[in-house]
Order: sequence, then C-alpha cells, then structure tokens
Amino acid sequence: MKNKIQLFIKAVVNSYAILFFSQNKVLGAILLLVSFFNPVAGLCGLCCAIFSLAITNLLGYRTETINAGIYSFNSLLLGIAFGSFYNVNTVFFIWLTLACLFTVIVTVVLVERLGRSGLPVLSLPFIFCFWIVLLAANSVFHAGLEPKSSYILSELYNGTGNLGSFHEYLYLNLPFYLNLFFRSLSAILFQNNVITGILISLGLLIHSRIAFSLLIIGFITALCFNNITNVYPDGISYYHLGANFMLTSVAIGSFFTIPSLRSYLWAIVCVLMVFVLINAFTSLLSIYNLPIFSLPFCIINIGLLYFLLLRRYPEKLQLVPIQHYSPERNLYQFINQKSRLNDLKYFRFYLPFMGSWTVSQGYDGDITHKGDWGKALDFVIEDEEKHTYKLPGTLPEHFYCFNKPVLACADGVVTTVTDHIEDNIIGEVNTKDNWGNTVVIKHLDGLYSKVSHLKKKSITVKPGDVVKQGDQIGLCGNSGRSPEPHLHFQVQTTSYIDAKTLTYPFAGYISREANKNKFNSFEVPAKEDELNPVDINVSIKRAFDFPPGYTAIITSATAKESIEAFTDEFNQTYFYCKETGATAYFINNGTLFYFTSFYGDKNSLLYYFYLSAYKILFSSDEDLIVHDTLPVQLSTNKLQLWLQDLMAPFYRFISINYSSCYLPQKTGLTIKAAQFKQIFGRQKQTMSATINIADNSIHDFDIQINGRDTKAEWIKEST
Repeated sequence: MKNKIQLFIKAVVNSYAILFFSQNKVLGAILLLVSFFNPVAGLCGLCCAIFSLAITNLLGYRTETINAGIYSFNSLLLGIAFGSFYNVNTVFFIWLTLACLFTVIVTVVLVERLGRSGLPVLSLPFIFCFWIVLLAANSVFHAGLEPKSSYILSELYNGTGNLGSFHEYLYLNLPFYLNLFFRSLSAILFQNNVITGILISLGLLIHSRIAFSLLIIGFITALCFNNITNVYPDGISYYHLGANFMLTSVAIGSFFTIPSLRSYLWAIVCVLMVFVLINAFTSLLSIYNLPIFSLPFCIINIGLLYFLLLRRYPEKLQLVPIQHYSPERNLYQFINQKSRLNDLKYFRFYLPFMGSWTVSQGYDGDITHKGDWGKALDFVIEDEEKHTYKLPGTLPEHFYCFNKPVLACADGVVTTVTDHIEDNIIGEVNTKDNWGNTVVIKHLDGLYSKVSHLKKKSITVKPGDVVKQGDQIGLCGNSGRSPEPHLHFQVQTTSYIDAKTLTYPFAGYISREANKNKFNSFEVPAKEDELNPVDINVSIKRAFDFPPGYTAIITSATAKESIEAFTDEFNQTYFYCKETGATAYFINNGTLFYFTSFYGDKNSLLYYFYLSAYKILFSSDEDLIVHDTLPVQLSTNKLQLWLQDLMAPFYRFISINYSSCYLPQKTGLTIKAAQFKQIFGRQKQTMSATINIADNSIHDFDIQINGRDTKAEWIKEST
C-alpha cells in the first residue's frame, strides 16, 4: 500500500514536470507550488491531475505511461485554464469534471493512435477539449460558466501576481527582457508572474542545462527575428513566447532529438516557422473567438517528427531512441550505447574455425575481393615464419589449414550445399566452379553466411539441417578458384552461392598485436590479422549467468539488498532491487557479460556491482584486458558535470573509462576492475574493484570509490 501511494504521488509530480519534458521531482514540485500562486487555478489543476490518474489506474491502462504523467498533464492544463478563465459558481465543478473526463478519453485515444507512429500527443487534447468548453460557454445557449474577463482570451492572464510588493518590485525594476523572459515562462501555467518565472527557471536549471540554454536560444531568436521583420510591432505576446517559441526550441533541440549542433540549428529554424503558424491560426480562430494556445508548438513538433521518422537513413539528426526525460542523459546514453549495444544491432557471428588463423585477404582485397563481392574474408594458417605450408608445399596436404574443421559461425538452417568438386592441384584454379565446395546457412530472413573452397566430400550437412554455432560442417580444402588451400567466408542477403557480399562483424574474437592478445567485439578483422576464438572459462561464464528468476542477496556491513533478474517486454534482461527500487539492465552474449544502463539509488549495493562488473569477458587469459566507457552522467563532480552539460552537444571533455581482467589466484577465480576519469586528456583512477568467484558463482566483491571501501557478500538463492 505504501509503495502504491508513493508511486501515485510520483505520478502527480511527473504530471507537472512533464510540462517541460522532464521527470525531475524538484522541477515538478516547483511547478506544483507556483501553480497555487493563482489558488483557484492551482487547486483545479491538481484535482484534474489526480482525477485523471485515478481514472486511468482504475481502468487498467499502461502503468509506465500513467506514472510518467503522459495521461494526466493535459487534464492538469485543463484545470489550470478553467481556474484562470472562469469564476467559481454552482456549475463550475460540474463542467470541470465533465471536461476533465473528456480530456482523459481524448488523451488516451491520441496517445495510443499517435504512439503507433512514434508521435507524441503534446497538448493537443487540452487544446481541443478547452476549445469545446469555450465554444459551449460562448454559445447562444447559457452554459452557466462565468468568464473572468474578456481580455483573457487574448493574453490569457494579465495580472501582476499575488505576492504583493515583492512581485511589484521585481516587475518594475528587473531589466525589460529579463522580466519578459520570466513572465513568458510563467505563461505556460497561465500566469503573468515574475516570481513564478524565476522559480521555474531554477527548477529547469536543476533539471537540465541543455534545456535551459535552448529556452534562452528560443527566446532570443524569436525577439531578434521580430525586430528584423517587425511582425509584431508592439512586441510578441509573452504567452506565445513561452508556450510556443521557447517550448518549441527545447522540444526540437533537446527532447525529441539528440542534442547536437544540428538539433540546435533545427530548433532555431522551427522557432522561425512558429511565426507563420501563429499568424495563420490567429486569423482563422479569431472567427470563433478561440485562442490558439500552444497549437503552433504542437503542429511544428509533430510535423517535424513525422518528417524525420520517414527517413530511410537517419544518420545526421538523430531522434531519441529511448526517452530518459533528460537531454543530458539522452545524449550521454546515446553516445555511450551507440558503440556498445552491438548485441542489439547484429546477429552474433563467431569465427568459423578453431585455433589460430590469419586473414590472407580482407575486405576489398587486391586479388579477388572486389566490387559487389568485396566484403569477404580469406583465412589461412601460418607458422612462425609466416609460411602457410610445410616443405615442399606441392600438395594440398602440405598446407596447415587443409583438412582442418570448418564450423558454423552461428545457429541457422542449411540452405545450399555443393560437395562434389575436386580439390585443385597447388597453383591451379578452377574458374568454372568458382566457389568450389560451399555451404550456405540461413540465420535470419535476409541474413546468410557462406563458407567456400571446402574439401570434396567433407561436408557433413545437407539442405534443411539445423546447425548450432560451433558445429562442424566440413573441412578446409582447395576447390574452386583457389590456388592453395584457404577458407573463404562471407555474409550475404540471399541463399545463392554467387550472391553479393555484406559488411558484417564478428561478435567476439582474439587478435594478436605486439605479442599481446587483444579482445575484439563486433569488429571486422583486417588483412594479416591473426585471429583466435575466445577460450571460454566455464566457471566465469556460469558465475555471470543470470536467467530470469535468478535471485540473490547482497550484504555489506551497512546494507542488505535482495535482487532478482527479470525480462522486460522488449526481451531485455535486468536486475531489480526490492529494497531500493534500483534497476540495472545487462546483456550476456555467451562471451561477455556487460551492463547497459542503471536507474535508481547510486548508494545501493546493486550500483556498486554495476560499476564493478560493468564488462566481464569469460576468459582466464591474463593478457586480455577488456576496455569500455561509462556514461558521462556518472561523474560525481557536479560542477564539472554542469559545465560539460552546457558544452556536451558540441564538445565533450569528460570521459569515464573502465577496464577489467582476470587476476590469477592459487584458489578460486578473481576479476580485477578499474575506472578512470579523463578530463581534457588528463586521466585519474577513480575506482578499483575485485570480484571473487567460487563454485561457479560470485562469492563477493570489493569496491573502492569516492574514498570508501565497500565489501559485499553475494549469496545466490535460486536460479
């Protein structure tokens, strides 16, 4: 019951915060507070938000959408508008209740309909429903609603506030444009109050430095353009500045798109386009005495988003893939995950052989890998002198790779097999049967792998056979266009033997560089690279196997937390801590375990485990050091982070790096991890940790961070 009440309160606060595209509780609380500067409007808004949350909860709509305030913020706006436009009388609350219910219905329908196309509803439900109220109240039939004054329809709320002399002092003594900026922010709550604007500004600055900078950019752009064009000789309405120009800049520049130079430029262009829409709709709606509210803002944002969603190759201006309701987190997570979440982009292909092989011809090679067939790899086995054969080298059997097992690179179904072509005499090629003995495997619709030049009659599979990654499918040979034994590998989109090639990486392999082993994840090897499959340590792999339903207890000297592994609707796995509510998403691809994101209490033991086990390779090779980067928002220095936030769309000077490796022990297994913070190229270690493994399970971990040493025991309960 307590958790339900807390979630409901959070949803109420989010209903306010989302007016500025946020889920920040400080901003939400400030907006709730300042809405009561007009007590009637504030109370009506709060009641409508609570009413809509109660209705959507009782009727069983999506919990995540309810808690985010998406179903309720339009009702909140409706309540505030009711209290601002109309006097309270006997029918006021009847109309308010009916209008609020209507708004909830319209909101849910539009959220579901527009959501299917990846589009937001913004404040369209409020605008439409309040127009209905205004039309009804202004009709020849008496609706019983008493408007406060006629000029509200043009400026919405033109009072000087309710905080007396202090407000009057600020109103009269602040510089004109600063005064106008604060009043424009307050207009989003149908106020004309400098104090409201100042408090909202503080909340927005706490919420997002990027969003706040775009508010200023939208404000300045609108004023400068108006000064040049003189569209509004008496100045732009403070309401339109806040609800249309400034909010458009924030939404386009930082909420719906990943903040960047391009997003800022688009924000400026869209602010200019708002001028046209305001003028056009003002002329149209004045016929019915209706204010345009934030309609231009809605049309510009929804229109541009739909325009961008229609792109086939969205590389330049990036839309936000997962909304975190923070421009900074959206940006940092996007940058961090762009190079990390390849498991979600690619089907996992592994090397089609055992042992150490060398790339003799890579992509777009100088021998046969050209044009449409250029994205292919040839593999051979070399000795220490880089020879591919033992003397005299006149027979296929003299070559190290001849007769070696060829493996399925991934799970799939065999579609095409050729197994009757003779192996060539060394130095001769068979151009008639170019590919020689070949196996093509279908892994997904439109995704096939092919291995060629196999040994005659060595193929052990036939069309229709189901194969698993690592299954032997044949032996390396010298058939087809092959002057000496080698293995040809390519990825293609069809099952035809002579199909065009496709650029595609291997999920994980070891390369040898400067006499040291290097782990490569989702990369394409280059010519002369010496490759090996990852030698999996079963104990480490089992220790980091957390299937859905896995439960464990983490205990330290000061805390005890129960965690459980779950799978969400997108089939992503995550840990959830019952005590703190913290959530940590992770991926286990059979070679690596790594975390993808964390939400919640950063003093929790689950967070410390997230930092310690950020990326773990299932190998006990001492030479292998796994490197990775963490999202910049994990920086603990707030002053540095705020400065980085302001510059982040254009330049990033902070990076947080991570490394882990196997640490040899006499008994058991230990993983050593470290974190490094780099500022303007200068690096400093900020974290060190060890994870101890015993009996195929995590036994404990020890982390030193922020001057604290935390030792935690890991007790597995069930799998």
